[in-house]
Amino acid sequence: MHAIRIHETGSVEKMCVDEVPVPAPGLGEVRLRVEAAGVNFIDTYQRSGLYAVPLPHTLGLEAAGVVTAVGAGVTEFFVGDRVASVRVAGAYASEALAPAAHTVKLPEGFATRTAAALMLQGMTAHYLACDTFPLKAGDTALVHAGAGGVGLLLTQIAKLRGARVLATVGTDEKAALAREAGADAVCIYTRENFPEAVKAFTGGRGVDVAYDAIGKDTFDGTLASLRPRGMFVSYGNASGPVAPFAPLVLAQKGSLFFTRPTLAHYTLTTAELQARAGELLGWVTAGKLKVRIGATFPLAQAAEAHRALEGRRTTGKVLLLP
Repeated sequence: MHAIRIHETGSVEKMCVDEVPVPAPGLGEVRLRVEAAGVNFIDTYQRSGLYAVPLPHTLGLEAAGVVTAVGAGVTEFFVGDRVASVRVAGAYASEALAPAAHTVKLPEGFATRTAAALMLQGMTAHYLACDTFPLKAGDTALVHAGAGGVGLLLTQIAKLRGARVLATVGTDEKAALAREAGADAVCIYTRENFPEAVKAFTGGRGVDVAYDAIGKDTFDGTLASLRPRGMFVSYGNASGPVAPFAPLVLAQKGSLFFTRPTLAHYTLTTAELQARAGELLGWVTAGKLKVRIGATFPLAQAAEAHRALEGRRTTGKVLLLP
């Protein structure tokens, strides 16, 4: 079968289309025929070497498809089940393995591509809005990359919970998408100062929470956008990792809270994973949450998908179709 692998880290040119054996599921694993694989920034971090992985490495963590084999000890899934997972071992492939404990069965009629577009970014948005800083009616939130995959979902969930949202985006087209997702205000950061926009949005107070997936380029401005005792949630490094800083800065800026969460720590148990995914799937089924698939690429064009994502030329979710 075909798989997109790296034999050394670096630029997109390091990505190869390799012929590899179809994997056999081990204890507690399922094998799925990948119908759609999600492209995420974590994939680019692993490819570049920012996040270390053993080499050679098949990229991709997120996929949806059909179970083709089950390993020993698996009793909750059967061949033919339609499933999705964000713990896939090499999702950029025709077939891939996933731990059954971190796999979700899809509701009848739920589109496979929608599931692949929802799992990682949707569960990320869910834990950010529901657990890291549990938004409630009247709260104010700053959402960077408001037209990205997480940003669009995070804004919608924030609105479901009664919060007010200021989203930052880079273009007028992306601003329209953020407003469509429910953003109460939008700042086009390429021509506006977003901390000033935040002050105007909050009457000079600052937001209760800032969700920042950009990293080093927005760090100082995000700190300046928070109210006293507000929370800075740093969950990505699209522009590069945040530089080391002294904790005293948090005191000087208003006794702020800073956290760097990851999805793995918000899906520690199967019960937590199923509850989080189940609520998301239910919202989509009920029409309360819309999933935008901004672009699809054939598996062999995975490098171009990475170029588009890193070049901020995408909106919503990017998928690979084997």
